[in-house]
Amino acid sequence: MQTTEASLRNRGRTGTDWLQLVHWDVSESPAFQRPYLVAMVFLMIVVLGYTFRLWYLQLLHGAQYRYYSENNRIRLEEIQAPRGVIFDRSGTMLVENRPAFHLMLIREDVSDINETVESLAKLCQVDKASFFDILGASESIPRFIPIRLAADVDRDSLARIEPQLFRLPGVFVQVEPKREYQWNGVAAHLMGYMSEVSEAELKSESYRGYMRGEAVGKVGVEKAFEKVLHGKRGGRQLEVDAVGRRLRLLDEVPPVAGRNLWLTIDIELQKAAEACLKDRAGAIVALDPQNGAVLAMATSPAFDQERFVRGFTAQEWKALTEDPGHPLLNRALGAAYPPGSTYKPIVALAALQEDVIKPNVRIGCPGYYNFAGRDYRCWRERGHGSVDLHQALVQSCDVYFYTMGMRLGVDRIAKYAKMMGLGAKTEIGLDREHPGLIPTSLWKKSATGVPWQKGETLSIAIGQGFDLTTPLQMAVAYAAIANGGKVWQPYIVGRIEGERQDEAKEVTGKLRWQASVSRNNIDLVKAGLLGVVEEGRGTAHGIKHKSIAIAGKTGTAQVVRLAEGADRKRSAAAAKHKEKDHAWFVGYAPAQVPKIVVSALVEHGGHGSSAAAPLVQQVILNYLEKESGTSTDPKTGAGE
Repeated sequence: MQTTEASLRNRGRTGTDWLQLVHWDVSESPAFQRPYLVAMVFLMIVVLGYTFRLWYLQLLHGAQYRYYSENNRIRLEEIQAPRGVIFDRSGTMLVENRPAFHLMLIREDVSDINETVESLAKLCQVDKASFFDILGASESIPRFIPIRLAADVDRDSLARIEPQLFRLPGVFVQVEPKREYQWNGVAAHLMGYMSEVSEAELKSESYRGYMRGEAVGKVGVEKAFEKVLHGKRGGRQLEVDAVGRRLRLLDEVPPVAGRNLWLTIDIELQKAAEACLKDRAGAIVALDPQNGAVLAMATSPAFDQERFVRGFTAQEWKALTEDPGHPLLNRALGAAYPPGSTYKPIVALAALQEDVIKPNVRIGCPGYYNFAGRDYRCWRERGHGSVDLHQALVQSCDVYFYTMGMRLGVDRIAKYAKMMGLGAKTEIGLDREHPGLIPTSLWKKSATGVPWQKGETLSIAIGQGFDLTTPLQMAVAYAAIANGGKVWQPYIVGRIEGERQDEAKEVTGKLRWQASVSRNNIDLVKAGLLGVVEEGRGTAHGIKHKSIAIAGKTGTAQVVRLAEGADRKRSAAAAKHKEKDHAWFVGYAPAQVPKIVVSALVEHGGHGSSAAAPLVQQVILNYLEKESGTSTDPKTGAGE
């Protein structure tokens, strides 16, 4: 009993104590919970802060900080290879390389892009809008890849920029070899120019391994020999700090320079040919008739190659491409013209070889050839009287060749024209070569759906109508006449540097074929071409030289068709510039042992004898004077 009571008493005390404790906890709970809750909230904020920071660093800006982590130590830079140097045949340097300084920007390394760009624009003294335009156009490029703000910075700007680089993180100057044309504008169409590789080119097999921003040849030798001249890029590993400043070089793979080229042209002859074309539109081509080597290839008007190196504004490019003089057109091989009377020797060879005329048979020329009730006029209105083959060539009698044309027919004329290298590309290897056109009856039927008309044969027999040739083709054809019927493939590079500097590959001419024309018939035509210059009634007698025998043929290609019965002299006198005839002369010298053949075409020049023949004479004398070391005294004159 006592135990029970004691137990109850103890239990009661315990209950009371418990009640007191509970009562104390409840009464003291606000003071206890407040610091606890504050601590919990603080811990939760810290955890959320760390979580957000991890999300910010690893997810939102992970790539950026990974780049910083990796590139605070090592940065890879490419080194452009110097392009091969181009020389003329005697070793005179034509094209070399110079250092160009480009202003580069890595956007990820820049803290305030606007302030940095404004500072650079002020240092370069350019409108900052141009830099911001470049930035806008580069939005799709990863921010850690350098972008070029300014190319080929001038030395004054460079002097202002270099001392400020320490306070411009992310900015650096890249040095790159750039093309420099020693004779800027001379042989511009032949050598070509450089420009940035296009997206279409990058996708083609020919430009595998090239990268955006690289400069490549666009036309001429620069394009034709791109693989030889280009070289192989190198690279370097640099240690840099967190803002991109270079600390030290870790490793470097030097670039392999492009291989050098020696052209077949003579730069002095080239300059002489271009001087002949000053203030004229046209072309002059000089070849070695014994192997097809190009000695000069001049086109006028020309263009400034250095402008392509410096770059164009949109307005400058528009002005160049819309220039009515078409300065980018290589008239020597990229434009085709009616050959006029320079075509007559081809017709003469065909007539002789096909035995439709004997060289001593005479044909009367009353000044016209009547066919189907229409008179086809001779250039000499009162006619040439009775002429044989030799006289017909010397005096360029149209009626004689009308007669030959009708006897031969269009297809036999075409056979011999193509045999001499006309009507197809010469395979010189340069871009944008025009094939010309030598018509046949099948061609016309296919092209127009209309059969060949006999009256059309009269026009093509004197190099008019559908006939189209380039100055280069005419030089190749006359070279074949001069050398006895060998049709050479013209070439412009005579030597290519090997893999080592002490090695080189010599390039020689390629004989395409031997024309199926007897040597006797070729000699008959050559005698007529010599008479064109040497004989008193020759249409180019005005360029006869006292010590050098020049053979050749004048040509006047009509631009505007004259009405039937129109007076040629009055029409020519009244014609505006664009309506005047094109002037041709193609010749070679020395006549007995030819060393050079020259083709000259002057657009809207009028008569070949006065506008083109003197130019050919000057080029020939310039070349032979240099070859022999003696001075010559040219004479000029006028004729057909």
